[in-house]
Amino acid sequence: VQLQASGGGLVQPGGSLRLSCAASGRRFSMYSMGWFRQALGKDREFAASISWSGGSTIYADSAKGRFTVSRDDAKDTDVVYMVYLQMNDLTPEDTAVYYCAADRLGMATPRPDDYDFWGQGTLVTVSS
Repeated sequence: VQLQASGGGLVQPGGSLRLSCAASGRRFSMYSMGWFRQALGKDREFAASISWSGGSTIYADSAKGRFTVSRDDAKDTDVVYMVYLQMNDLTPEDTAVYYCAADRLGMATPRPDDYDFWGQGTLVTVSS
């Protein structure tokens, strides 16, 4: 089981980034997926989540209207599933390490304890 997040980098305030999370090793098409972030010296916080079907999404208040979570599940014969976090209108307060996670229950959820698998993080730095 592997979750591999990528797409982080340095962006100016007001800019955009799209983070990707590649999930492999299980049938992640039945899992809900979430994005969390942790800024330096702060606790990990929820950003966005998407249900197994893609029909339900949840966003943190700080992400609403700026972030969009989506998924692109591979066919059953494949073993890599992709989840994305499109982030627009970024501010320095969005600077953090972003993590993707997977929940076997399949429902979108903001609670980190609901997630069974976690990937390594990708650093997003918003600065001029």
